Amino acid sequence: MKEFYEPMLYMSTPEHPNTMCVAVELKEEIDGEILRIVAEELRARYPYFYVKSVLRDNDVYPEPNPLPITVRNTWEPIIFNSAESNYHLAAWKFEGKRMAFEISHSLTDGAGVFPYIKSALFLYLTRKTGQKLDPEGVRLPGDVIPESETGNPFANLDIDSAEEPLYTKQTTEDFYRADTGDNTPPQVHYIKLEEPQLIQYCKDFDGSPNAMIAVMMARAARKYDPDNEKTVSVSVAIDHKAMLGVRENYRMFANIIELDFPKDVSLDDLMKSCTMARGQLMLQAQPENSLWAMKQRKQTYAKLGQLPLEIKLGAIAKSAGNPRWSFAVSYTNSRSMGSADPYIEALWVTAEPGVFDIGCEIACVNHNFYLTLIQSFTADRFIDILLKEFESVGIDYEVIGKEPLKLCGIEPYQSGKF
Repeated sequence: MKEFYEPMLYMSTPEHPNTMCVAVELKEEIDGEILRIVAEELRARYPYFYVKSVLRDNDVYPEPNPLPITVRNTWEPIIFNSAESNYHLAAWKFEGKRMAFEISHSLTDGAGVFPYIKSALFLYLTRKTGQKLDPEGVRLPGDVIPESETGNPFANLDIDSAEEPLYTKQTTEDFYRADTGDNTPPQVHYIKLEEPQLIQYCKDFDGSPNAMIAVMMARAARKYDPDNEKTVSVSVAIDHKAMLGVRENYRMFANIIELDFPKDVSLDDLMKSCTMARGQLMLQAQPENSLWAMKQRKQTYAKLGQLPLEIKLGAIAKSAGNPRWSFAVSYTNSRSMGSADPYIEALWVTAEPGVFDIGCEIACVNHNFYLTLIQSFTADRFIDILLKEFESVGIDYEVIGKEPLKLCGIEPYQSGKF
């Protein structure tokens, strides 16, 4: 039976691909041939990202894939787990000055993928510029891959003895929906904020980047649909690995904290609103909560292991992809790509919006925050209102652009492939 720390690949379906992406814009045009060389070089250091899906033992497992990972000169998506992607669960793309790595979110999270991006940038820029860059903090081919990076991240913890924490949040079932319901295609907006200014606002108003953006989105929702009486539900991503003191492991252990903003609670006072959000965050973001979550995960794996694979590939996966929050906020603490920083113009993180109406992925590099606002629909009105909320509290921003959401999909998991 699959161990509880191994990826639950069958949660990715054609309807809910569960794809994430990190895109980097450089100051010069991307050389596709160098990127292809780098993508293959990194196989030696990150073999766990160069995998195909295999059905066995009533489950879906990642196994080594010897075929090249695709590197294409277009932003148009392809399909993972198909001939189009050489049956990989990840792919590179580039266009103009930007390049991006897309991967199944079931394999890893932002904390797991950023070291890979850092390595790719180092190798690419070393070849492209001919300069000798400082390798400090960069994982490179030839390095020994430590057990802490690939093994059971919680091997030293007594998960089975974990007790239910004093406070557990009940999920809001009938929450506010920002989706217009017109079945229009999803799109993304790219927004740039100055890191020193936002951090100062967080200090002045008792916030954090996550809490501050969550409050701003809830305030925008009040103006977007002022007559709606439902509670605005915001998921804020956390990393159970980090909460339990494990930071190197690549495996997917991101989860969420839920913030509720009821209609009868005023959000006019920014400091009180951020304090309220921070309080909800602190109640849920405790090591004992994460240890309990891992015990629950372990028990869930044991239960799912008894179910036929057809059910896991169908009903359970469909249920996992249902919308559960009005908004989602995720901040992967990047801050620096090391010696590659001077060559970087922007850094964007994007995730498929299956379980929320509007999401905000936050990345930071070169003293700027880069916000990717991901909508499950096309209309611009909510984003316009959100930007006016930034203006109302004196937060400067720059709209870099918008475009249709173009993330890789995925073929159904089935036998006989590859």
